[in-house]
Amino acid sequence: MTTIRNNGPLMAEIGRIAEVAGYLWTNGWAERNGGNISVNLTGLLTSEEMVLPALALATPLQEAMTALGGHVFYVTGTGKRMRYVAQDPFANGALIRIAPDGKSYEVIAEQLVAPTSELPSHLLMHNYLRSSGRDNRVVLHTHPTELIGMTHCKPFLDSKVLTRTLWSMIPECRIIVPKGVGIVPYETPGTIELAHATIRQLEKHDVVFWEKHGILAVGEDLIECFDAIDTLSKSSKIYLSARMAGFEPTGMTDQQLDDLVPAFGL
Repeated sequence: MTTIRNNGPLMAEIGRIAEVAGYLWTNGWAERNGGNISVNLTGLLTSEEMVLPALALATPLQEAMTALGGHVFYVTGTGKRMRYVAQDPFANGALIRIAPDGKSYEVIAEQLVAPTSELPSHLLMHNYLRSSGRDNRVVLHTHPTELIGMTHCKPFLDSKVLTRTLWSMIPECRIIVPKGVGIVPYETPGTIELAHATIRQLEKHDVVFWEKHGILAVGEDLIECFDAIDTLSKSSKIYLSARMAGFEPTGMTDQQLDDLVPAFGL
């Protein structure tokens, strides 16, 4: 009998998912069942694991994910808490396989856990990224308190303003998030409209803010996606700490930010 728990590289990736889920919870970014994670695991599965039997009938997708046909993803479950994903990722998430035509998916391991309600959004982003030739296996969505707070301030709904403010608080932010951040005006969570609006921002950015809702990062590595959000969060805390102390932080100058580009190959 084929069991995915004998696959060392796969289990290591599942371990990283559990690790990041724990970080999201301990940072206060994952209230109740807030946030979700999806990771393309296709390259880590053996040929036998790729054809594991489905645990239930296939579920149709709202749009065909033609670039994802046959791919397998780990996705956190609907209604599942990140604190429990950290403890037991298989009881709080599932491996799903996209049909060859991209029109449906089926749960193949380990338990019959329904994927996050934002699965269509995640898959649309994965489909766009793969169609664009970007090897971004990860979509991470979470709710960092201070970053969401900044989206309640109208001037920060301008991508250039928000990027410049966050970059200028600490050099590492310019280095770790070199493409800056995109902004999506408020959309109802979990909708296809939100997904399409996010995809438009992913044309230029790897990190996207959802107004009054949260933040999303895409990339090749889940830890790197977390680190990008964590660094932005640190910048927001520096900015808001200065404001709470009664002054507007000066931030780094344009020249100081520009000097980072050749120094770090940005």
